[in-house]
Amino acid sequence: MQVIVWVIRMINKKIRNMLHDVIFKSDSFSGRLFDIVLLWLILGSIVLLMMQSVESIALKWGDVFRGFEYFLTLIFLIEYVLRVYSSKRRFGYIISFFGIIDFISIVPAAIILCLGGVQYLFVMRAFRLLRVFRIFKLSKYLHEGEVLARALKASRYKITLFIGVVLSSVIIMGTVMFVVEGAENGFTSIPLSIYWAIVTMTTVGYGDIAPQTIAGQIISSVIMILGYAIIAVPTGIVTVELSQGSQINVTICPRCGLDKHDKDARFCKRCGERISR
Repeated sequence: MQVIVWVIRMINKKIRNMLHDVIFKSDSFSGRLFDIVLLWLILGSIVLLMMQSVESIALKWGDVFRGFEYFLTLIFLIEYVLRVYSSKRRFGYIISFFGIIDFISIVPAAIILCLGGVQYLFVMRAFRLLRVFRIFKLSKYLHEGEVLARALKASRYKITLFIGVVLSSVIIMGTVMFVVEGAENGFTSIPLSIYWAIVTMTTVGYGDIAPQTIAGQIISSVIMILGYAIIAVPTGIVTVELSQGSQINVTICPRCGLDKHDKDARFCKRCGERISR
């Protein structure tokens, strides 16, 4: 009996390891094929979601769309179960960003699939819109997404400081405009004046509120000029980090899993495993 239990455990461990290599790694043919197929399925589900929002198309092809949606939901549900099953740290995956995205992008459609008869209720139809979260799943299948994520993470303090300066500026400018223009010119409150300052500084210019006095027009001109200068700041910050990030080899080491090497590295700097051919 113990031998049978041991054999079952060994088979289970082997299956989990095999599934883990296919689902969570992309350095093998099967792993790349899995990612490519799943990528197209995600894109297809997003296209279906957009088509179902067009009333004329939904009325004509609604049954076909629902059939495809049920099929895709079943596939994503199986994928989620396999990810949890094969993960080295199951709970860690469940509470991770992509684990949560996987969950909330499947559950609404899965509920409708099980409760079929109430799928036309407004609330349930609203829940179906959460399928759009599947678009976040795309980023983990794109190699360039890793570089962008690292660049954003490296520049987060600079961007946070930049946002703080911008918020301080629009609050000050909005308050000044509230005092200069006043309620008679549409600036009825400080929050509304801050809204105007944000719209003006970002060069959107809705035109729903406009300064009428010469002083207000001078201030708005200054804000517009500052807007052009300020918009370029975060772009420059991220561009520098992207440039530095491109100097890193993100090939995953097949032995230890390290994914940060020198650009011209041929061997892993942690374990010495060959990472390039």
